[in-house]
Amino acid sequence: MKKMMIYDPAMCCSTGVCGPSVDKNLLRVATTVNNLIKKGVKIERHNLSDNPQAYIDNVEVNKLLNDKGVEVLPITIVDGYVKKTGEYPTDEEFVSFLEIPQEYIISNKTEKIEVVNNDNSSCC
Repeated sequence: MKKMMIYDPAMCCSTGVCGPSVDKNLLRVATTVNNLIKKGVKIERHNLSDNPQAYIDNVEVNKLLNDKGVEVLPITIVDGYVKKTGEYPTDEEFVSFLEIPQEYIISNKTEKIEVVNNDNSSCC
């Protein structure tokens, strides 16, 4: 199974889904990631605010940040290869990048939205 890593821009919590006005795209990504993890798909998210060392330790991420600045975030990496920068994967890209059945994404649309904060950070 493929492994996806998403390097998020600096956000107030691990998902960015908090505060008075929630970004619908971040909600979609957080829900999709959470549900795919429940199905056994290997996905990690890193938040620049909470874990800057992860951005330094990854050579590709570090180079992209040095060359293009924080505008390059989010960065999506699958099995060590950069697949997308500057925006989050679409549902179709999750399927393609991870080589998972389309049903994994379609079934997400009917499941309860649940945001899990795994890094013990406080959310805004």
